[in-house]
Amino acid sequence: MEALLIYLLEVSVCLGISLVIYRFLLSGLTFFSWNRSILLGLLILSAGIPLLRLEFFGIGTEVSEMTLPVFQVGEQVKPSGEQWMSWFQILAWVYAIGAIFAAARLIFGFMASQKLIGEAKLARFGNFWVAVHPEFVPASFFEYILMPNFDPEDPKQRQILAHESVHVRLRHSWDLLLVSFAKVVFWFNPLVYLFEKSLREVHEFQADQGVTRQVAPKEYATLLLQLITAKPGFQFMNNFNQFQTKKRIQMMAKAASEPFQRLRFLALIPAVGLLLFVFSCEKEDMMPQLTAEDMTNTSVLLSPSDEVFDIVEEQPNPAGGMAGWNMYLSKNLQYPYQARRMGIEGTVIVVFEIQKDGSVRNVEVLRGIGGGADEEALRVVINSPKWEPGRQRGQAVNTRMRLPIRFKLGSNKSIASDLKEELVTGVKPQVVVVGYN
Repeated sequence: MEALLIYLLEVSVCLGISLVIYRFLLSGLTFFSWNRSILLGLLILSAGIPLLRLEFFGIGTEVSEMTLPVFQVGEQVKPSGEQWMSWFQILAWVYAIGAIFAAARLIFGFMASQKLIGEAKLARFGNFWVAVHPEFVPASFFEYILMPNFDPEDPKQRQILAHESVHVRLRHSWDLLLVSFAKVVFWFNPLVYLFEKSLREVHEFQADQGVTRQVAPKEYATLLLQLITAKPGFQFMNNFNQFQTKKRIQMMAKAASEPFQRLRFLALIPAVGLLLFVFSCEKEDMMPQLTAEDMTNTSVLLSPSDEVFDIVEEQPNPAGGMAGWNMYLSKNLQYPYQARRMGIEGTVIVVFEIQKDGSVRNVEVLRGIGGGADEEALRVVINSPKWEPGRQRGQAVNTRMRLPIRFKLGSNKSIASDLKEELVTGVKPQVVVVGYN
């Protein structure tokens, strides 16, 4: 769920940057075909860039940091009846319900449109099919022009039909279908709806441009004002007078953009490159330089075969995998009595090396908390079973690892009860309750 939330956030950032660039640099241009392609491309890139994992300067994604999951010693926090559902689960359910509702709306709209077209009378207008039904408003739906009535001899209808035929010829319904799929996945994101609005504007500008090549713009603008309607079509329909009538009239009266203004589209190159760099490029060093602290904590010989790697292509694997490692720590780690008596809590970080033969060597405490916790962490790691060694370019190598161990006091057994038990039995109590946090 966390990965999904991160992806949705990254897509939102990409959509926002793309929309700002389009609105400020490109939306006022009369290169409508270019703008349409750019909007579709930006929508696809915004959804796809966060999913990409590209190599940067020849360094790919086959490496990852050698840090084991935090292991907790002490009483685990158990969910109470009031905490039966986490925030992540609530968000997941809300998202799923919204996505299901958006998908149902999309499917219902498509089926309802197909049903009405099946009931409509079909006629021909040039190379296009006209579906006539009294419930239709002038619109286009994939290969059909939708009309409430049909009179090809009426000059006004001929303008409407010419407008809708451009939508059909340029396959605008397929664009809106793609946006509808995006609205199912990103139903909560207002930027997707702004993308849809911009794309519908470009569709109308293209269709209006096709009509004004045959009809005087003033006459056509008068028709637009006469036929203003608030009745909407379905998600992937292009209605003749859907919205933005004033803006469409202004765009018809606007002089064509100069050819040199196409240079504005070049602004997209660094923008897309930046998004790729931020969200898709892996910039981990395969062989990082050792710091002075690393040099003092571990012994790295000059021979390349004995080099100690911080990061390798294939990570070392404990006996029995992570489940086996978890079981080993659970059975052997104890919360030291002195640390419990002094109320010491915190995280001990142990640094150690997995040798080429799988043995554990050079175990040291990088950060401790005292009270015997440091010694307990060292003891358990030193006595751990052999590992499957890490590998670099197919060869076993020495690998440095880090293990954070969190010591946390529980609430069920107090320090006072420990002291009482020690006085009665003469035995210092220990706690062995552990798990990954």
